[in-house]
Amino acid sequence: MYIDLETAKKHLNIEPSFVEDDEYILSLIDAAEQAVRVHTNEDFATLADNNGGCLPAPIQQAILLMVGNLYQNREPIAKGTELPLSYTYLIRLYQNWD
Repeated sequence: MYIDLETAKKHLNIEPSFVEDDEYILSLIDAAEQAVRVHTNEDFATLADNNGGCLPAPIQQAILLMVGNLYQNREPIAKGTELPLSYTYLIRLYQNWD
């Protein structure tokens, strides 16, 4: 993982002492990193190597934005409207068009 739990919790405004959602947040980080990697079609290891061992800031922020979206919106529909960057978006990244 390129985004650690501490960074994600800061982004989500979650106190470090609140640990009940830690495993869930880690799973969101993993899903978000995979989605951004597929969406950009970039090798994160190469990007990190070319950026002093870290992903470029825009890529890190994109991952954090997706983590925030997935954490705050745990269902794909809210008030009758499909939320962006939820189920359909994540599945479409892997959709086989053959």
